[in-house]
Amino acid sequence: MYLGIDLGTSEVKLLLLDGRGRTVGSAGSTLTLANPQPLWSEQAPADWWAATQAAVATLRAAHPDAFAQVRAIGLSGQMHGAVLLDGADTVLRPAILWNDGRCHAECAELEAAAPTLHAIAGNLAMPGFTAPKLLWVKKHEPDVFARVASVLLPKDWLRLQLTGDKVSDPSDAAGTLWLDVARRDWSDELLAATGLTRAHMPRLVEASEPSGVLCPELAQAWGLGADVIVAGGAGDNAASAIGIGATAPGDGFISLGTSGVLFVVNDRYRPNPASAVHAFCHALPQRWHQMSVMLSAASCLRWFCQLVGQHESTLLAELARDDNAVNDRAPLFLPYLAGERTPHNDPFAPGVFHGLKAATTRADCTYAALEGVAFGLADGLDALRAAGTEVSQLSLVGGGSRSPYWAQLIADALNVDIVVHAGSEAGGALGAARLGWLAAGGSVEAVCTRPALSARHTPDPERHARLAPRLARFRDLYARLRGA
Repeated sequence: MYLGIDLGTSEVKLLLLDGRGRTVGSAGSTLTLANPQPLWSEQAPADWWAATQAAVATLRAAHPDAFAQVRAIGLSGQMHGAVLLDGADTVLRPAILWNDGRCHAECAELEAAAPTLHAIAGNLAMPGFTAPKLLWVKKHEPDVFARVASVLLPKDWLRLQLTGDKVSDPSDAAGTLWLDVARRDWSDELLAATGLTRAHMPRLVEASEPSGVLCPELAQAWGLGADVIVAGGAGDNAASAIGIGATAPGDGFISLGTSGVLFVVNDRYRPNPASAVHAFCHALPQRWHQMSVMLSAASCLRWFCQLVGQHESTLLAELARDDNAVNDRAPLFLPYLAGERTPHNDPFAPGVFHGLKAATTRADCTYAALEGVAFGLADGLDALRAAGTEVSQLSLVGGGSRSPYWAQLIADALNVDIVVHAGSEAGGALGAARLGWLAAGGSVEAVCTRPALSARHTPDPERHARLAPRLARFRDLYARLRGA
């Protein structure tokens, strides 16, 4: 048995995988965000550990015999978060998360201090990344910065609780702006630009390699045997790719979670920071990937559900009655509730409903929210195409993959086939479990198979043509509002 632990932004998810690749069970425990000031987004690492322990207890209770047979654990986690530790490994302040936008000024400072940043890290300096967060702490919380002995990413802080070791992997470390992405190693030059050295960083292992073993006390508390391997693990999107078998160049997927990600595997390092495209290491050796990221995706639907006081199933059922029609009367929606990355790199971009009328209905606004996310993904796909990446089919993973209506709308907007795999909502947890399996000796060919297809959504030429002018107005609206 192999256990996957996925530390998301809204939930810690656990998945138990057997030796034939079948999901035995899963469990989750919710998390909350703190937004103490505009643009700020934080979480307490202690809450991650409490949620992990709660999910373990739930999974053990539901599958006691299977859980007791766990041989290896894999980790997946939200990227870019900064967990700051002192010399005694005490957390110095709440973790600053990937969707935090406070350090936009520090991004410019980092670009000036490290002229080779784009070539080495393969990415623009953006507020979501880890390195500018440390510059912000250095400037605004100098007493905290002076006490920093280690900087860990969220999943790697969980690993510290599991094994006592400080370790990361190239796929997650690539999101810090401290990694030489082509060499898959820390860059002394980029670390120096933020006043840090290798001594502040965890050691690196590949995502599919062992990083340590579960602490004996924890193994005993969880009812597990000795020498349970903990894999290097991966950033959430690279782990999701492993979960759906996206391992070969050209394989790709869309993740509809809190954020929206379009991910395509490459056989070499192919940076294109000018279009705010991310070039990161994949979770397998000698593999890289390009990625476009929108900061709010399924979270836009959750936000609208809270706004109107309805469950998403109710709102989606209202739309389904329209048989996937393009809603020409709906307002336009800019899905920038937390700013935006690809292609705008604009932490101040606002969410907008535009074109509301007295006749606008709740269903019209629900449609607009889904369409706005689809259009944001279309922007991301155009940015990848500008970087030389072409795709004809993308898998859909994450919580948003549960909606056939949304999947078809994305297919129509992007004009590519969208396929949904059985268990696709498992996302990073399944990939994490598979990485644990690989670290315990499994082969890529046997472990990283593609799950069975549960649905295929082929773009409809008529709907694609009807969406084109709405997409053009969507893009024009952002251009007109930028900086306003």
